[in-house]
Amino acid sequence: MSKRIDTAELALVVGTLYPSPFDEPCRARARTKLGDAAGLTQFGVNLLHLPPGAWSSQRHWHTASDEFVYVLSGEVTLVTNDGAEILRPGDAAGFRANDPNGHCLQNRSSADAHVLEIGTRMADDTGHYNDIDMLAPAGGKPAIYTHRDGTPYPDIKRRGP
Repeated sequence: MSKRIDTAELALVVGTLYPSPFDEPCRARARTKLGDAAGLTQFGVNLLHLPPGAWSSQRHWHTASDEFVYVLSGEVTLVTNDGAEILRPGDAAGFRANDPNGHCLQNRSSADAHVLEIGTRMADDTGHYNDIDMLAPAGGKPAIYTHRDGTPYPDIKRRGP
């Protein structure tokens, strides 16, 4: 049996599950879940497509999961506690677990960008969002997204363009 993955045959996951108004800058993002297509369970691999103006996520960090990005094409702005820096094809960045220096990628250019995203899948991982009142609790309990005080956000559904 072939291990080759035909990425053209894979579904795009467009938009975000973030509650409103945090969903707005992420609605146009699209991911192809390469790791899922390969049956990987210990880490995820995504091909991220960011059209002009789109963000990869709200600025965040993880308690238990590492993340790594590699720019394939286009230009993205990496936003962290340290400010903004441009990443171009061949540039990479990594974010280790439990480092509260939140990060996100923003396409501030006029052309599409493509980024390879790789991250561990830790069941006890909690996502913290630096700039907004939101958490992604471990295991999605009591909800996928909550306020920092643990109150769930209502009406979580995928929102796209």
